[in-house]
Amino acid sequence: MDDWMTFIDNDLTRGEDITEELLEVIEGSRISIVVFSAKYAYSKWCLDELVKIFQCKESKQQIVYPIFYKVDPSEIRYQKGQVRDGIAHLSKYEDNLTKVGSWKAALTQAATLSGWHISDGGHEANVIDEIVKVISTKIMKCTLLDVATHPVGIESRVEDILKLLNVEQGDPHMVGIWGIGGIGKTTLAKAVYNSISHKFEHSCFLHCLIGSKKFFFILHVSLKVTNKAM
Repeated sequence: MDDWMTFIDNDLTRGEDITEELLEVIEGSRISIVVFSAKYAYSKWCLDELVKIFQCKESKQQIVYPIFYKVDPSEIRYQKGQVRDGIAHLSKYEDNLTKVGSWKAALTQAATLSGWHISDGGHEANVIDEIVKVISTKIMKCTLLDVATHPVGIESRVEDILKLLNVEQGDPHMVGIWGIGGIGKTTLAKAVYNSISHKFEHSCFLHCLIGSKKFFFILHVSLKVTNKAM
């Protein structure tokens, strides 16, 4: 666990708008844990963070876990009660009007995800233990490949490949990356692998080989991986 890097936005200086520093932290995260409370929707900062997190879930395959702390998930999903009141309060300010739609969409989407509900009188320590176990298992499965020291411009290419792979729709496709040597095919493949490997129960990256032994090597490794998975 010494290699884990965690971040909480309490360490940042609060301002009117979400900062570039926080945007970079969200974009660089593998997992986001969103803690919803009854007063959550009164914070423009929190709602802006939530929108950004779900943008990264879509574009970077980021894992998102919601925790509903003493608030019913249905209030988040359908914006009822204090959640409705919080959005109504923020809607009084003209600068927020264009954001209300994206805030509501992100809240609805968050409440449909599998997470944890801590009710009044609930055993918080037990829930925390379970969260740690789930996150630990997820991270242990995600051994990231070394892509490049400065992978400039690769993110948009990764997003293009992810759309072609169609993993999010539950009907993954096979995609081939072709081109002359040295243009970054393997680098791109590694970056794509890092983005989606956590979505599968088992994963393996087989580096391409040159020569007549290529097929036999891949067959040998594939059989070993299959045997291990079983």
